[in-house]
Amino acid sequence: MRAKTLIKSALYPLYEKRLLAKLDLGRTPRHIAVILDGNRRWAKENPSLNGDTSSAHGHRAGASKIIELLTWCEQTEINVVTLWLLSSDNLNRSPEELDSLMQIIGSSVESLGETGRWSIKVLGSLELLPEKLQEQLKRIEAKSAGIAGLKVNVAIGYGGRLEIVDAVKSYLDSAKSSGKDITQIRDELTVNSLDQYLYTAGQPDPELVIRTSGEQRLGGFLLWQSHQSEFYFCEAYWPDFRRVDFLRALRSYSLRQRRLGK
Repeated sequence: MRAKTLIKSALYPLYEKRLLAKLDLGRTPRHIAVILDGNRRWAKENPSLNGDTSSAHGHRAGASKIIELLTWCEQTEINVVTLWLLSSDNLNRSPEELDSLMQIIGSSVESLGETGRWSIKVLGSLELLPEKLQEQLKRIEAKSAGIAGLKVNVAIGYGGRLEIVDAVKSYLDSAKSSGKDITQIRDELTVNSLDQYLYTAGQPDPELVIRTSGEQRLGGFLLWQSHQSEFYFCEAYWPDFRRVDFLRALRSYSLRQRRLGK
């Protein structure tokens, strides 16, 4: 068994090079979104040296994978990456788990900002998060504004339905402040006008959504923006997600015929 593992480890770099060489970067997505799923299940199956199988152990392992993923995205000329770190539904977990998870998320996003490589935008209902984390995320976002290169969205306290509700509220507030009556507001409401009030306003919709851990559902992720996205479901838990898995997802996308309703 160990011999097989060693052989696979030796062959994977060669396989990666082959995948990358055959990948047509002109047909790869410009915006990918990733649901980083499976941290807790990974922790149960991969205890630490001292036997830790806690959720925090899994979340720390998952957090350590993010910079790797963003580096792979740079290498394949992707322009925008959206990472779902915490859903609004996740806020119903136990206070003990949430306390450690908030700290891990704060440290993880801080690490992304410290690289100075990416412009970071926070998506989600920040008012649902602890005030200290809100302030930390806003500071990181402001400091990274204007950095050229890969744009990184971190979805924290995010829910797709909540985003649409927030967009409608913002649209109504803007229309009301312009002195418009309800009939004008209704008549002027279009898909394009509401686009401007989404958390991702001004960004292209994701062409590819990847979910790890084997779950085959979106869970409300980017409901509005993913209407024409391709989906790729990977069996690996997020902490085990490899470059070869990433390249396979891009290859799968590049081979699909995107008719976009035509």
